[in-house]
Amino acid sequence: MAAIRVFLAFVFFLTASLAQTRSYPMDSLDGLKLHRVKAEPVTYKSKKGIRVTEAASDRSEDRLVIVSGAELQDGVIEAEISGAPGEGAAEAARGFVGVAFRLAPDASRFECFYLRPTNGRAGDQVRRNHSAQYISFPDFPWQKLRKESPENYESYTDLVPGEWTRVKVEVRGLEARLFVHGAGQPTLIVSDLKLGETKGGVAFWIGPGTVAHLTNLRISR
Repeated sequence: MAAIRVFLAFVFFLTASLAQTRSYPMDSLDGLKLHRVKAEPVTYKSKKGIRVTEAASDRSEDRLVIVSGAELQDGVIEAEISGAPGEGAAEAARGFVGVAFRLAPDASRFECFYLRPTNGRAGDQVRRNHSAQYISFPDFPWQKLRKESPENYESYTDLVPGEWTRVKVEVRGLEARLFVHGAGQPTLIVSDLKLGETKGGVAFWIGPGTVAHLTNLRISR
């Protein structure tokens, strides 16, 4: 009987673990809501995913591909992303692309980690130091965070524009960690998430002038 109880407990644990993880292949637009962006399914560098560009050139920081039904307070978000400046993009374009979480239902606020791919191997060390960034929309854009708390909300990671990049975001309470390229140690740690211990949606984020590619989203709670 003891062996049967142990087996049943294992089955319950395994079933619960699987139920808490959901994968999104990102090979179509089904289940996605586009907010200030355009998107289409593509095969990019041998992987099926979606290509995303801005819908209009403006100064907005809320360009999002929202994953319907994906809600998270604490958990792990994993994906493969790629970003590069698009044709005709401004000189300051960096191929900005990232992951937004704890997104409000009306997209009026969210937390976000994003990458600046052209900074990863720049010849300027200062630019390299700005390869990965945290922001909290709408009250804490990168400009404010860099001015008021220099170096606290951005860091270096090796990046190549247009290449697939594995990212993982771990969220627990007021802390979030960004992992890049499957590394065991985080690229960036934020211990004071500006929206507090909120719950909300999951989305992909792009910045101005970016051509992004997204695939293989996985969310674990």
